[in-house]
Amino acid sequence: MKILNIAILLSSSAFLYYGVECLFSQKMKDEFERFGLKNQRVLTAILQLAGGLGLIIGYFFSPVLVLVASAGLALLMFLGFAVRIKIKDSAAESLPSLVLALINLFIAVSYFQQLTAS
Repeated sequence: MKILNIAILLSSSAFLYYGVECLFSQKMKDEFERFGLKNQRVLTAILQLAGGLGLIIGYFFSPVLVLVASAGLALLMFLGFAVRIKIKDSAAESLPSLVLALINLFIAVSYFQQLTAS
């Protein structure tokens, strides 16, 4: 169970950080223009912040919230990975989104198994 706790801590920290960066960083504004997703930047930031908070709050109060937040973040990052592939970013540039997608998929599957075993 310890690895699951580490995964939640890692993911929630990353998404809270990137959500804030996505809202305020000029670099992220430029990146979203490069992705062709200029109008989706604020929505992406809000989803990242909501997912990160959902992981933290859910960890303490609601396993269902952890499941929903991690599944949403996994989907968001698989879509982010697809965008990186579409615009032909390098493997090094694309890998973080895939890793975060897989971490959140692991969290979602783990919580789904816990909830359905009860």
